[in-house]
Amino acid sequence: MIEAGTIIERGAWERPAADTITLDEAQRHRRRMAMVSDGGIAFLLDLPEAHRLREGDAILLSDGRLLEVRAKPEPLVAVSGQGAAHLLALAWQIGNRHLPCQIEADRLLLRRDHVVEAMLRELGAQVEPVEAAFDPEGGAYGGTHGGHHHPHHGHD
Repeated sequence: MIEAGTIIERGAWERPAADTITLDEAQRHRRRMAMVSDGGIAFLLDLPEAHRLREGDAILLSDGRLLEVRAKPEPLVAVSGQGAAHLLALAWQIGNRHLPCQIEADRLLLRRDHVVEAMLRELGAQVEPVEAAFDPEGGAYGGTHGGHHHPHHGHD
């Protein structure tokens, strides 16, 4: 079986990809798994540690081919506020609940959850269902964003 043990971050690869692999956000956070590209190339992803694959990254196969990672649209909600300060306050509420969140200039994207959506509406947010690729922020401790790991230096 073809293996893949290297991820090349978006913007760092130049030659054409042999195929694509389209995955939702949960499927893009992997360490080891049998996978099949969109065109049918079967391979074993075998990374040294779990990695968040991002839209535009490339998976380097053991035979030298590249597979371009594409983010599959999924059911989300777009959250907007009544100005920048309100949007920041809404982001704080979401972060306080440890919910995965994609932060954009004028909106936040979250997985659909009727309880969270009701809470955000109560706080004055506009909440609209959308289908979009989901690329949430990585966590401060152990979450990877762009493949970089930042260790936690706690104060005990």
